[in-house]
Amino acid sequence: MTRVLLVHPASRQRGVALLLVLWACTLLAILLGGYAALARTEGLQARYQFAQTQAHYAAEAGIMRAFYGLHDPINKNRWVDDGRVYSLAFDGATIKISAVGENGKVDLNAATPDVLQALFQAAGTSPADAKSLAANVVDWRSAPLMATDLDKRRAVYAAAGHDYGPRNGPFVSIEELQMVLGMTPALYRVIAPDITIWSGNASPDPNTAPPLALAAIPGMTPQQEAVVYASRQRGATDLSMVLNNGVTNSIRSEAMLTDGTRAVLRATMRLQQGKSGTQPYLVLRWQEGDEE
Repeated sequence: MTRVLLVHPASRQRGVALLLVLWACTLLAILLGGYAALARTEGLQARYQFAQTQAHYAAEAGIMRAFYGLHDPINKNRWVDDGRVYSLAFDGATIKISAVGENGKVDLNAATPDVLQALFQAAGTSPADAKSLAANVVDWRSAPLMATDLDKRRAVYAAAGHDYGPRNGPFVSIEELQMVLGMTPALYRVIAPDITIWSGNASPDPNTAPPLALAAIPGMTPQQEAVVYASRQRGATDLSMVLNNGVTNSIRSEAMLTDGTRAVLRATMRLQQGKSGTQPYLVLRWQEGDEE
């Protein structure tokens, strides 16, 4: 005999209801998991942004501290702008600061051809290429004597595939050097820390010149370079070096938090002397990070 099992309608409805509840719980769990992951991500982003902001302002504090230190009215407390590193703690961050006087760099608008050539050679360029590049820099910054000279300069750049010619006037930024015929990205990265447009000097000041700029000084030999560096080390508190600080300085400030968050600021600043009612300094250049 065959038996037939009859399912009561109420039992069937309870089964369907249980299934719906299980699906609803599963969907709710997925939604809650998604919201939890989103909240965690947003929390991490907020903490990262807060840490970056804290590091940024710590580095900015380092810039301001360096500028004051470079022009401290008490001579014995004044910082030296020859690239040496000063360290300080600020608001939970460790800050390392260095400054270089613009007088110690090679001025693109004022340096002699010999200084420019020596700079490029010190950076690894062959004598012939360095001489050619120095001539191109001079052409870039100098007004042509005749209209035909202007056409010739433009023709040279056009032949090299450029849709521009020399400015025929002073460089308005350091980065502009990258446009000069013969300048390569690799060479520019090497010499960028040693060039300026704010000193007005035909040759770098040996008291604060960074390595390549020091090598570019006419008549400077490796032996003399070694003597200069040794003198700087001995004269860490030498008043004569402190008094040679220029009014325009490039400052690099690196702030590091305890969790490893890092921020780097670089600024070129000029002291505003004898100008009452104005800000004591003028920011000529401001950059974030180490990239030129």
